[in-house]
Amino acid sequence: MPERARASPFTKEARGLKVALRLTPGAGQTRISGIAADAKGNLSLTASVTAPPEGGKANAALIKLLAKVWRVSKTSLSIVSGAGSRRKTLLIAGNGEALLKRLEEWIRSKNV
Repeated sequence: MPERARASPFTKEARGLKVALRLTPGAGQTRISGIAADAKGNLSLTASVTAPPEGGKANAALIKLLAKVWRVSKTSLSIVSGAGSRRKTLLIAGNGEALLKRLEEWIRSKNV
């Protein structure tokens, strides 16, 4: 049976909300670019940071950016897979249902 593509970069789970993300380190500016599909049709949030991809600097800049934009604490954000890769999965600790609703509204309001 073929794998179904994710229709959202967000996935609820018991500990909170997982976010599929593609990061571009060493970019000209730090920002969330939008949502993109991979070859299988899975959606990921795309972001770029000016920090270089060395010593965890780009990951730290990503956490700082997301915490500010989404108004969550930096300690509630963690990279659960892909720390050394451009493709990452982050976890936002908390109420998954409430976080999902809030971030989907954020996407609609920002036309990300």
